[in-house]
Amino acid sequence: MKLHKLCVALSVTLAAGSALADITIGVSLSATGPAASLGIPEKNAFTLMPTEIGGEKVRLIVLDDATDPTLATKNARRFVSEDKVDVMIGSSGTPASAAIAEVANEARTPLVTMSPVSLPAERNEWVFRAPQQNSVMAGALVQHMKAKGVKTLGFIGFSDAYGEDWLNSMTRLADAAGIKIGPVERYNRTDTSVTGQVLKLVTAKPDAILIVGSGSPAALPQTALVERGYKGQIYQTHAVANQAFLGVAGKAAEGAILPVGPIVVVNQLAADHPSKKLGGEFARKYEAQFGAGSLSAFAGHAVDAFRLVEAAVPVALAKAKPGSPEFRAALRSAIESNKDVVGVHGVFNMSPTDHFGLDARSHVLVRIDNGGYKRVDN
Repeated sequence: MKLHKLCVALSVTLAAGSALADITIGVSLSATGPAASLGIPEKNAFTLMPTEIGGEKVRLIVLDDATDPTLATKNARRFVSEDKVDVMIGSSGTPASAAIAEVANEARTPLVTMSPVSLPAERNEWVFRAPQQNSVMAGALVQHMKAKGVKTLGFIGFSDAYGEDWLNSMTRLADAAGIKIGPVERYNRTDTSVTGQVLKLVTAKPDAILIVGSGSPAALPQTALVERGYKGQIYQTHAVANQAFLGVAGKAAEGAILPVGPIVVVNQLAADHPSKKLGGEFARKYEAQFGAGSLSAFAGHAVDAFRLVEAAVPVALAKAKPGSPEFRAALRSAIESNKDVVGVHGVFNMSPTDHFGLDARSHVLVRIDNGGYKRVDN
């Protein structure tokens, strides 16, 4: 019942009550479960999206997948079989996004994820991403580590696709920079203790430690490391750029360094940064609706996912009508051809070999300082 209530409420709000909207977008996100701190701001952001694209009305159907890949699959199958969506957006976390991607490829329906899910080439044709590729963000961290003389790096990350992709990216980049990774420890999103893993890391005394988690679950190893007296530099990923992580980690988060999208520190961007204007406008609109300090990077990923669709729709409309396989195919091709699409996290230039489309303009390095984010150059 909760899923249907959420769906109906947002459909009515965003489609202005239209029962026969011209362009149908199905969104599956994690409004509950371990990734709720990601999904809730995304859900909020969708209530602020345009109700028309290219002169056509938009029907936006939003469902909660509870951070469960099985439920995410169920949502996606409903979208393609019952709602006949033209495009899907979702999910908030990598495992659920990977599940939706299976349906997208099977149903030949374009998908824009709000997580940086990595897929093999044969499963990538219909899938695009709004967030930064993990390797892009990892590169920013390795550059900082090298500048600070880090030679050994401990690792503790989620034991899922997100953690694995980060480990692979960091291993490749760290090797090239002369940084040795180890020990490597894992934990689950739902774990309540990481004492054993943290003891191994602290005993090894690496120069720095990278935590690969998201939202509030990433606070668990952060807090444990500080409690155990670890004095080296702690790094986090862009998946902790929200108030949920800051609130749970509290003072233990102070000094942690992470790469974030431009929207997170939009007021600290140079005047000529391409995301400065759009990001500033969205930040003001979002916080006016949901409260001062409520904006997070994840709301920005929702904006950028919609932006990618919005930029592609006029091109697809010139070739086919919404609701048809031809339109879905044209929309997929148009998203893949998106060039210089300005988002709140950077500028997108998609191609057949790059379904992320973001470059170095999509990240800013920050240090957690007094419960907020302070931009750092080195």
